Amino acid sequence: MGSEITRQIRSDIPLIVDGGRLEAAWIGPRPDQAPTLVFLHEGLGCVDLWRDFPARLAEITGCGALVYSRLGYGGSAPCPLPREVDFMHHEGLVVLPEVIRQTGIRDHLLIGHSDGGSIALINAGGSPCSGLKGVVTLAAHVFCEDLTRRSIEAARDRYLNGGLKARLSPYHRENTDCAFWGWNDVWLDPDFRQWTIDAFLPAIHVPVLAIQGEKDPYGSQDQIDVIRKKAGGAVAVEVIPDCGHAPHLEKAEAVRTSISAFIRHLVNPIG
Repeated sequence: MGSEITRQIRSDIPLIVDGGRLEAAWIGPRPDQAPTLVFLHEGLGCVDLWRDFPARLAEITGCGALVYSRLGYGGSAPCPLPREVDFMHHEGLVVLPEVIRQTGIRDHLLIGHSDGGSIALINAGGSPCSGLKGVVTLAAHVFCEDLTRRSIEAARDRYLNGGLKARLSPYHRENTDCAFWGWNDVWLDPDFRQWTIDAFLPAIHVPVLAIQGEKDPYGSQDQIDVIRKKAGGAVAVEVIPDCGHAPHLEKAEAVRTSISAFIRHLVNPIG
C-alpha cells in the first residue's frame, strides 16, 4: 500500500531516540524558513495513518510539518513491552524534546490526536521547548474514563476476532502486534484507572485549541472541559457534531479551517 504522505515529502530524516530509529517525514519549509507543525499520532497511529492531513495543513498555513511514528509503531524500531503506565509522560518530557532538538525545530506548534494530544499537553506543561507557540488537541485524554476502557476492550475483541489486525498491518507491518498490544494492554492495566495529566495543565501558558467529536466513543466531553478549566493559558474548545474519535479525518475540511485559523493567529510563516 503506497503512503499518502511520503509521495510528497522527504522521509529520510535520521532520528534516533531511546536507542531506536524513528520513522519520520518532513513536509514543506525547513525550520529556518518557517514555523513547524509537529504531529503526534494516536495510540494506534503512525506517520501514514495521518493520511494527507499534515500536508494539507502545511500547505494552507505555509508552515513546515514534522510527522513521526513513536517506537513500536509504523516503520519505527520496535520497543519492549509492556509499556509503563506513565509512557505518555516519557514521550512528552523526554522523547519529544529530543526529537525537536535533533531536527533543529525553532518556532513550532504541537498537533496531537488522542494519546498524541495527551503527549502534547504533557510537553507544554512539563518540558516545553523554546519556540513553542501553541497546542492543538484532537480527542486528547487528560484522565482515564470507564467509557474509554470499554471501547478499548471492544477493540481487543475486534483485533482478536474481527478485521482490525488486517486493517492495521499495512501501516504498522512488523510492528502490528507491538503497536496494538502496547496500546491495549497499558490502557486496560488496573493501575491505569488512576492515570491523569491534570498536574501539567496549569503550567501550560501557550494557547490551546481542544477539539472533540460529539460522538467520540473513546472519551466524553469531560476531557475538553478539564482542559478548558485547568490550563494556564487561553483555551478554545470545539465540539464537532456527528463526529467520532478522529475529527481530522471524519470532518477534515471543518477541522482544517479551525486549526489553520488558530495557527495564523499565533505565527507568521515566511513566504
